Amino acid sequence: MKKKLNVIFYLSFLVLYLEILTKIFVTKSIGGIFLTFLFSIPFILILFLITNIFKEKGNKILTYIISILLILYYCFQFFFHRLFSNIFSFNTLGLASNALDFTNIIFDVILKNCWVVLLYFLPLILLIIFRKHISFERVSLKWIIITFILTLVIWISSLFYLFIGKDSTYSAYNLYYNVNSEIKTVETFGLYTYTRLDIKRVLFGFEEKLSTTDEPELPTEEEEPDEPEEVTYNEITINFDELIASESNETIKSMLTYFQNSEATNKNEYTGMFKGKNLIFLLAEGFNMIAVDPELTPTLYKLSHEGFVFNNFYSPVFLSTTGGEFQATTGLIPTQSILSDWKKYEPTISYALGNAFTPLGYTANGYHNWTYTYYSRQKTMKTLGFTSYMGCGNGMEDLISCSWLPSDVDMINATLPLYQNNEPFVTYYVTVSGHAPYAYNSTGNSIALKNIDLVRDLPYSNNVKAYLATQIELDRALKSLINGLDEAGILEDTVIALVGDHYPYTLTIDEVNELSDYERDEIVEVNRSNFILWNSEMKTVEVDKVGSQIDVLPTLLNLFGVEYDSRLIVGKDILSDAPGLAIFSNRSWVSDYGTYKNGKFTLKEGAELDNIDEYVTSMNSIVSNRFTLSANIIKYNMYEYLLN
Repeated sequence: MKKKLNVIFYLSFLVLYLEILTKIFVTKSIGGIFLTFLFSIPFILILFLITNIFKEKGNKILTYIISILLILYYCFQFFFHRLFSNIFSFNTLGLASNALDFTNIIFDVILKNCWVVLLYFLPLILLIIFRKHISFERVSLKWIIITFILTLVIWISSLFYLFIGKDSTYSAYNLYYNVNSEIKTVETFGLYTYTRLDIKRVLFGFEEKLSTTDEPELPTEEEEPDEPEEVTYNEITINFDELIASESNETIKSMLTYFQNSEATNKNEYTGMFKGKNLIFLLAEGFNMIAVDPELTPTLYKLSHEGFVFNNFYSPVFLSTTGGEFQATTGLIPTQSILSDWKKYEPTISYALGNAFTPLGYTANGYHNWTYTYYSRQKTMKTLGFTSYMGCGNGMEDLISCSWLPSDVDMINATLPLYQNNEPFVTYYVTVSGHAPYAYNSTGNSIALKNIDLVRDLPYSNNVKAYLATQIELDRALKSLINGLDEAGILEDTVIALVGDHYPYTLTIDEVNELSDYERDEIVEVNRSNFILWNSEMKTVEVDKVGSQIDVLPTLLNLFGVEYDSRLIVGKDILSDAPGLAIFSNRSWVSDYGTYKNGKFTLKEGAELDNIDEYVTSMNSIVSNRFTLSANIIKYNMYEYLLN
């Protein structure tokens, strides 16, 4: 009789195979293999102990159950990342449940990636095929004790290993103890260790610490000094010394010190340029610059080539629409824990889009042509300052058809008369016509079906043509908005701002590149887009500095002459002299000097840096601190603490 392999060999293959597959398909990096293997060994040994609880038949059944559960969990994380560009955290149970409302999108993504599912299930398939060659018999008590001791020894040894190179911003030590970055933790330790840390942090709490209370100095482009001018800054008087002296909470104290030591952004030639004008801000579902075409979407083309033209702008994906919304309206970086706290605690966000304008006499209106409670907007709209908020379910259904998919054109036409005579106003639209799935059918995407004749003969794949068809509806809505403002005689007194909530992430990178005028990657450049900022009376201004979604709010505040303290917002006015920076969910970044992704920095063509390593270290520290500040501003309700 041939000797059978002990089940521990299968369990080792199962766990390590799933981890490698996740690195390939989720993190897009095979870095951290050694630590992933090292920290997986105790888990494998624990699974081995579990599969020795019963006799042979019971252990075999238990092995099948463990295999199925693990494979399903790893598959779930793959699809969650495919949908939301992040790893699922148990902080996000309430937010993730919203995805169930779009089962057709989920099924569409599963169908597109069924071959990946097959790869994930390969260990189970092999187990079924070779089950007779694997021993499920219970081992002796001696081997169980040895396994238990070995588990403890390896686990303790792995913790000591963390101290190697512990001082770098994203060292294994910091990711394990101090930094809450989902994707970087999976990159470094694998999905099992990330999940264990995530559950522990959700159950027992976790608080990131600032890496330093001093913002590192960054290189600036040297210019010949003109005659000295008095520089003023977007800041208000706050007695930080008194607050620091009286504060006992060390986290709050470090934040106060950081704010105090930060340099405010300068007021500039554009400060107050739009003072007193109306503002209409659109968060456009699935909008990306790849949809801008002079023939198909002429209004989007016009608005993105006139007014302020931001040539290096990014709309990073942070957990779908709700993350894009949080970035653009608060100037803070969203994470799953931040978004959860935002919806749960409804903190004061003094500089948010509506709150900043209402003290100036503006009426603030929010509109959404889908379910008004989606992503808890019945709560979050209030925190943004839009107490007058209408969606499907609290009034919008009386004005337009709210069956899937509602039309952005209908929403604009129905709501403009409600506020056009109440100047000055700030109006916020969350559109939905550009939503996935991108297919020509009434149940999947009625908007794509509506506009199919305009894209039918284009030289693109069907999914791409369907996407363009949805963006045509947005284009028509903008045209209708401009015409309506013109007819009301207020077009010249109104500023239109528009950003996408995220790129159309249900399209594959190959499909995105069908429309792109350059080859995009899946981590950084796929997020490059437009920030439309337009007024009919202004001359075109081109801006080459890097900017992103979190910079939208402070840029608007400066343009409209709103008094605010720029040190308290992690995003920065793109028109100021602050260094340009775009930050992504996996803590990659783009600056005016280059791109940092997958742990490597690529210098921008034509840029020069004296010390690249020092620059990257400083930038990683800044990025990490901006994540931490964003989280703690919401957690500790810092605007209420400092401003009210």
